[in-house]
Amino acid sequence: MTFVPGTRLGVYEVRSMLGAGGMGEVYRARDTKLGRDVAVKVVSAGFAQDAERVARFQREAQLLATLNHPNIATIYGLEEAQGSQFLVMELVEGETLAERLRRPEGLRLPADGSGRPSGLPSDEALAIARQVADALQAAHEKSIIHRDLKPANIKITPDGTVKVLDFGLAKLVGPPEGGHYVQQDGRSVRLQPDLTASPTITSPAVMTGVGVLLGTAAYMSPEQAKGRPADKRSDVWGFGCVLYEMLTGKRPFDGEDLSDTLAAVLMREPDWHALPAQVPPQIVTLLKGCLEKDRQKRFADMSVAQFLLREQTPMTPAATVASAATAKANMWRRLAGPAAALVLAGVVGAAVWFATRPAEPRVARFPLTTANADALSINAFDRDLAITPDGSRVVYVGRGGAEILLRSLDQIAPISLARGLVRGVFIAPDGQWVGFVDNNRTLKRVAITGGPPLTVTALDGGS
Repeated sequence: MTFVPGTRLGVYEVRSMLGAGGMGEVYRARDTKLGRDVAVKVVSAGFAQDAERVARFQREAQLLATLNHPNIATIYGLEEAQGSQFLVMELVEGETLAERLRRPEGLRLPADGSGRPSGLPSDEALAIARQVADALQAAHEKSIIHRDLKPANIKITPDGTVKVLDFGLAKLVGPPEGGHYVQQDGRSVRLQPDLTASPTITSPAVMTGVGVLLGTAAYMSPEQAKGRPADKRSDVWGFGCVLYEMLTGKRPFDGEDLSDTLAAVLMREPDWHALPAQVPPQIVTLLKGCLEKDRQKRFADMSVAQFLLREQTPMTPAATVASAATAKANMWRRLAGPAAALVLAGVVGAAVWFATRPAEPRVARFPLTTANADALSINAFDRDLAITPDGSRVVYVGRGGAEILLRSLDQIAPISLARGLVRGVFIAPDGQWVGFVDNNRTLKRVAITGGPPLTVTALDGGS
């Protein structure tokens, strides 16, 4: 049912339609009781006739209402009027990220002179990405996944705050509950699995009408495209798609039609050469870890994205660096003559001071990047990483929590210390061995000072 301006839904007066989707229509409305503008999302009539579907919608609305995060649009309430269920939500002013990507002002132009915008300025893109990552992590901590992350569902307010919208396709993480039912002859008849826990694509053969595509093809994860259930790694994939599009101005997977787009998601790799040259290596690693087609190898948690985005180095084009270095060299040439006398006058005293000055420890700071199957696994409950006392090696849990890896700072690839379900990694004070807890809750250790083969033993000496 479509509502015209002036329609009253309880205390809410419809002002205009904001948009429509598979779950229903969204309107700008006025809360006449509290005197504020809100967004009202009305559930589609087809869903409203399904008692089990409505019950699950209510349960999900109650859970979504527990999300209290500055980067997620707030739900104010779940109401019913004129036979329609509707959500009352925070009205977020501003433009969507999709609109921002279509707006040419401020977009970066390619060096080839083609004149086609090729993405947002890097600093702006990463600032938006940080806020989206924070929003998704907050939702995942509440066991909520979005399932349809895309630029149209991300809004940017006039003050630069990013809000993730439309959890209408959100799914509770966990086993499916109930099913899809209709009332026939006074009894409930099951038609198909519950849509909130169903695969993204539902075959027309099991529908009462046409097939339903839950999600947007260009941003679907491969498992969704294959009709498998989504989990938080599906949101990690969607986040990677959005970040890639912000940096390059184009989608990582696209096609002329739905079938071609889904084929790209399943079979093709993004054009990594389209990324700007000044993107730091850890951001490239982030993108590749998010857009890994095998979700067993994909980054398993948005906290990895939060870390890499927080630790990224400034993006300075190589040409700018070269120009600055040349200017600095010319400045020193001009100052060399007048400064020579001052340098000579103070050289004796300076030499004595430096000779007797106590040596200070040298501090080095640098990123250590892991990717794909070798990436650090973080479970938020145990110690996942340890550093040897001399600072030369890092031991961490990788491969989705199934292996302990040792990475020397002067080596590119890590070596395996132990396999199986492992956690709680630590290093002995003398740096001679690594300890961990295996799946049987047994403390074990493996020496890291001798050569291969490496032998894992229990800490009490047993095997």
